This record gives sequence, C-alpha cells and structure tokens, in this order.
Amino acid sequence: MNAPRLHPAGDENHAAWAPVLQLAAEEVFETMLSSRLEVSLTPASEDTLDITAMVGLAGALCGVLTIRCNSKAGVNMASKMLGIDPGTAASQICDALGEICNMVAGNFKNKISGMGDGCMLSVPTVITGGDYSCHSLGSSSALRIDFLFDRESVLIVLEIQA
Repeated sequence: MNAPRLHPAGDENHAAWAPVLQLAAEEVFETMLSSRLEVSLTPASEDTLDITAMVGLAGALCGVLTIRCNSKAGVNMASKMLGIDPGTAASQICDALGEICNMVAGNFKNKISGMGDGCMLSVPTVITGGDYSCHSLGSSSALRIDFLFDRESVLIVLEIQA
C-alpha cells in the first residue's frame, strides 16, 4: 500500500489517521461501487476537478471531509453506485457523490476509537464547477490523499480543526 501524503504536517495523532482515511475510502468504493481506488503517485491537477462533495464533522472531531473529481469520474461513480447506464447517470452525480462523501466520513470516524458516537456529520453539500475558493475560518491541519478511480483523479481531503 502506498503511503498517502500528509499536507501540511499536522498534529502527530492526525498524521496517524492518514492510513485510516485511505482504508475508509477504499472500503466505501469497494462496497458501494464494486471498484478499487488506487493511490496516485501524482497529485491531481485541481484545475480539472469540477465537482466537490463535502461533509462537516462536529463534536470530538471538528472539520470537513471533501471529495473532488471531474465530471467523468462523477458519472462513473453514479452509474456504478446506482447500477444505471452512464448516459443516464449524469443527473444523479450530486446525489451519488454526496452520499459517497457521507459514507467515507462515517466509515472514517467509526474507525477512530471514541469517535463513532462522539462525532456527528452534516448533511452533504455538493458544488459543481471549478471556479471557487473555500477558506476555513479555524486553524487546521489537512490529510490529503490523491486517488485514481477508473483512471480518473479523485482527491480526498480531511481538514481537521485544531
């Protein structure tokens, strides 16, 4: 298993969570999409990622988990998740990607001792288009893992509020 990149170097405990986040994402994609995620050795070109799903975490862990991909990857995720033809899956991208983000966040928090009941998740939010900026108001560290899904870039970032 390739080690995910930690960006920037955060709290020691948070750095240890990178393999847990990787495993949580891989399990969701295998279970819900019958697909394998591969850790990418090349960082995603963020200019090409035009769909972002995000889920907030509050309680024992505060932060936000985001999954970013391009439209092609989003259509493939929706198609595989819902068992529908890719030609009709485009209208389901937001629902599918939001739910995948929610499941990755939930799977991750349940793998961290004491977080399952002590951390709540927000309703997923999905942004389409690439011309936006997101700024966190608190100081944070971030775990970033670049994946490949069906040869398309998928970026998963967990921003953790200090």
